[in-house]
Amino acid sequence: MKLTYNVEDRPSFGETLVFALQQLLAILAATIAVPSIIGNGMSQSAALFGAGVGTIVYLLFTKFKSPVFLGSSFAFLGSMFSAFGGAASVSVGYAGLIIGAILAGLVYVVLSIVVKLCGVKWINALMPAVVIGPTVAIIGLSLAGNAVGDLQKGNVVHDVLDEAGTVVGQAQNASVYVCIICGLVTLAVTMLCSVYGKKKMIRMIPFIIGIVAGYALASIFTVIGNAADIPSLQIVNFAAFKSMQWVPSFTFVEAFKGVSSLTVEYFVTIFVAYAPVAFVVFAEHIADHKNLSSIIEHDLLEDPGLHRTLLGDGVGSMAGAFFGGCPNTTYGESVGCVAISGNASVVTILTTAVMALVAAFVAPFTTFLATIPSCVMGGVCIALYGFIAVSGLKMIQQVDLGDNRNLFVVSVILICGVGGMSVSFGKVTITEVACALILGILANVMLKGKKKD
Repeated sequence: MKLTYNVEDRPSFGETLVFALQQLLAILAATIAVPSIIGNGMSQSAALFGAGVGTIVYLLFTKFKSPVFLGSSFAFLGSMFSAFGGAASVSVGYAGLIIGAILAGLVYVVLSIVVKLCGVKWINALMPAVVIGPTVAIIGLSLAGNAVGDLQKGNVVHDVLDEAGTVVGQAQNASVYVCIICGLVTLAVTMLCSVYGKKKMIRMIPFIIGIVAGYALASIFTVIGNAADIPSLQIVNFAAFKSMQWVPSFTFVEAFKGVSSLTVEYFVTIFVAYAPVAFVVFAEHIADHKNLSSIIEHDLLEDPGLHRTLLGDGVGSMAGAFFGGCPNTTYGESVGCVAISGNASVVTILTTAVMALVAAFVAPFTTFLATIPSCVMGGVCIALYGFIAVSGLKMIQQVDLGDNRNLFVVSVILICGVGGMSVSFGKVTITEVACALILGILANVMLKGKKKD
């Protein structure tokens, strides 16, 4: 897709605000999901604030040449659970979150120094289009299950009781079929606006219009469900507005209380849980930037340079965790939004970051964003993740698949990635994306010496 606004372009002030809101909506669900999954009182608004800070740090290190937003990383979920699991108290666990993010960030700093000294030619040699193309496709395809799963979920839940009346879990009120209808309407409106929108602005903000349409439909179902006492129609959790968090609970505030209780054994636990994961995320970092480079038609690994993107990602992750507890990483959702909207303006990303900082203190706005039903975001994510997958497949177009060397490499990556191959070593898990990339690199190195007959 031809870009309407390139990296250095500046849309009008009004357009920039709208585009930034679209980016915020694209990254929101994943960013606030991480603290929700971890629990222990972690704040969603603080995670949003941390993502904004991390993104600004990243933009500074990359000299405002890389238009991507940083959000809470799912790769560190196991590490974050370990921080609380091995802690003597919740406060110590919060301190562990910050220490772990610093350790992981330092790994990025070391990698950036290595790249600065050795250059990026070795990376391009290890990861040519035949390797990086299918890997980028796997990033999108590996998220397909999340999109389809969300498509079937509403946000209103009830307790599930056993025979003794004890709460054993929670289940959603809404019918799966009603949720799917809302999600598919969101997807349909998004596609129609992007393809048939008569005005440029409509074609560039299909996500906002799609989400508004899906949220409106879900709200209508919910109002009817509440009025007629039909739980199967209750999708939107309007009750969230009764318990809004006006001031984010920043991680460092609680962490300082636990610093005096830190032990050497706990520090070693955090190191083992966090540092190795940074090497796994490093592979995904390269894939994301290769993908973004193909979209904006400018090699970010050369300019501003992989060493700068690594530094920005690492230091940005530290800064984000200091406020929100969650290590940050570049978001595929943000890259997908750039591709679909045709807007790669880095000013939009900067505005999105500032908007995230402000939104963290505007409880009604943050709560409204949190009440967007999972099924609505699932409809949007089908398009977002699909565009990531397709952009990877487009990279393979330049590869000669008539050559069995290339065919085997692409096959190994796609099958291992789609099949969900992952390997765990204690608390460290090599994700399906990283596994697929590693095997693809090995296959390419093993076969590249054979000349085509």
